[in-house]
Amino acid sequence: MISKQKVLLAVFSLLVFSCQPSTKEETKPNILFLFTDDQTYNAIQQLGNSQIKTPHLDKLFQSGTTFSHAFNMGSWSGAVCTASRSMIASGMTVWNANKHRVKWQQRDSSAIAESWPKLLEAAGYDTYASGKWHIDIPGQELFQNTVHMRPGMPRDAWRHANMVEKLNAEKSLDSETLARLMPNGYNRPLSTDDNSWSPTDTTKGGYWEGGKHWSEVLKEDAINFIDAAKEKENPFFMYVAFNAPHDPRQAPQKYQDMYPLEDIEVPESYMPDYPFHDGVGLGPKLRDEALGPFPRTELAVKTAIKEYYALISHLDVQIGGIIDKLEKEGLMDNTYIFMTADHGLAVGKHGLLGKQNMYDHSMRVPLLVSGPNVPAGNIVDTDVYLQDLMPTGLEIGGVAKPDFVEFNSLLPHINTPETATKLDGVYGAYLNVQRMIRKDGFKLIMYPKINETLLFDMNNDPLELKDLSNMDEHLETKKALFEAFEKLQSQYNDELDLSGMIL
Repeated sequence: MISKQKVLLAVFSLLVFSCQPSTKEETKPNILFLFTDDQTYNAIQQLGNSQIKTPHLDKLFQSGTTFSHAFNMGSWSGAVCTASRSMIASGMTVWNANKHRVKWQQRDSSAIAESWPKLLEAAGYDTYASGKWHIDIPGQELFQNTVHMRPGMPRDAWRHANMVEKLNAEKSLDSETLARLMPNGYNRPLSTDDNSWSPTDTTKGGYWEGGKHWSEVLKEDAINFIDAAKEKENPFFMYVAFNAPHDPRQAPQKYQDMYPLEDIEVPESYMPDYPFHDGVGLGPKLRDEALGPFPRTELAVKTAIKEYYALISHLDVQIGGIIDKLEKEGLMDNTYIFMTADHGLAVGKHGLLGKQNMYDHSMRVPLLVSGPNVPAGNIVDTDVYLQDLMPTGLEIGGVAKPDFVEFNSLLPHINTPETATKLDGVYGAYLNVQRMIRKDGFKLIMYPKINETLLFDMNNDPLELKDLSNMDEHLETKKALFEAFEKLQSQYNDELDLSGMIL
């Protein structure tokens, strides 16, 4: 028979235990969002690129579910980064986000409270941000903890020289004019002897500004936050936004040496010039495109790819350091990790260098979700938007999706694909000079200012090499895609008049 004393002791122990604070394992999951800049969808070896070396990202992508067809919707600005990031912070599609950012500029309290970090903060999360921001409200007003918040891109000679004004003053831009006007780091290399700019020259500033490479600073800041967060009971939301691999593509010599120029392959879609560049906003007055010479050369393209890959391999090591810290502190079992980029990049494909176009290399990004109960090594090939990570994070944090959030959680695609929301075509836009729809295995690109269309069979021609738009047998496909696009225009409040397009 149990004594009265033992019963009282047991009751006392139960009361004491029940009053103890919950352990971190009993709280909501942590969320780590790794966000890169200008990283195209296959710029990770695990995703099919045998040239690039990314062992840490390879391991990370093996640990969770990859969304192989994730897209950015486009941009109202030549700085595609700001549109993409505004959409993911607000949960709104491109043209609605463009209008909404005025509220951020005015410091509208409701617009602040309805942002991704503030919604998670209200749900009990400690929020943290570091790195690239590039949104119309300071990150310090949305996150509780911020450090080393960076501008849209590392400062370079273009900005110092007010190049936009100089270029706009020129009526023509022949090769001699370009050579005369272009600041250091642009219109290069012109020959194998062109040593006018080096990615390892720390005197050029850029990623070296401040004395330590920006990607390394972000890693150290993230590790410091994890050290502080592990002692707290609240779950955390970490927004770690690398500027890499955006230009100027500066990485230490060790990483440059990983990519001998003679081993770099010229893209299959390489061409010396994009035939429509003047009519669609992609000429030499666009900063991204001015990085290399016009017309493009194989040397310039291979050099750009070498420096791009070197910066990604350096980035890969920093991401590996953050993941190692989570593992060391025993936090991986209760942490969801998102990894994606704000958009892709051409880097020499189709005669282009930048991201202001409707080709997959510039609109499509790598996207990973890993964490508790997320299948490892799973690949979802359904079309999604990268901004779907915003409502995904809300669902993980126990926040009901607000009415103003237009994107959709990715978790149903992982857990119950038969009930997941499917897109009725991928929509794309750049300013008022480019539009796109990707649907039913085809992509239609429209250039309304010059009345040109391009049509690609994405199943049989994923690199978009053969334009089918002028073939009679594909006229009905073009018309069907155009009609589907008009529906998306209405859905996304796109006011551009395309009634004059000739199909």
